[in-house]
Amino acid sequence: MTMGPRLRKVALLAHVLSSVGWFGAVLVFLALALIGLFSSNALTVRGAYLLMEQAAWFALVPLAAASLVTGIVQSLGTTWGLFRHYWVIFKLGITVVATLILLAYMQTFALMARAAADPGVDLEVVRNPSPVIHAGAALLVLLVATVLAVYKPRGMTRYGWRRRRERIALSAPPARPRT
Repeated sequence: MTMGPRLRKVALLAHVLSSVGWFGAVLVFLALALIGLFSSNALTVRGAYLLMEQAAWFALVPLAAASLVTGIVQSLGTTWGLFRHYWVIFKLGITVVATLILLAYMQTFALMARAAADPGVDLEVVRNPSPVIHAGAALLVLLVATVLAVYKPRGMTRYGWRRRRERIALSAPPARPRT
């Protein structure tokens, strides 16, 4: 089943906006992580770690989920399909893994925010390089997904080739009987 042109454009727009939004949110998150790690102002450091948890819940998680869902809708509603091309499968895998890692990491954000909120916890205990590493890795992963989406490397799966042959066979004119 393919979508009509208008619906396809709406789905594409939703996917591009959520994916670009996710990338942008990770950039902001990386900035917060760097501020938390290197700022000399104790209140700024604590505030950065408190903001990271909120930014993750209100931006990263919803945008990751939206990118995943709209990507699936986009692939199912277009001729690209979900399992016809290797680049779509890789992009789906990247998005699923990145989203699952983000969800698993949410508990760590809560622990860091709790430590940052407690004025009795030493500032060096609050500082944590993990968010910088994770945000940097997330940017790299999202960049790879973006490159796949833009360049769409060739390579159809066996399922894709089979579907293509079926579609060609169905669209071929019926054979004329021999006389």
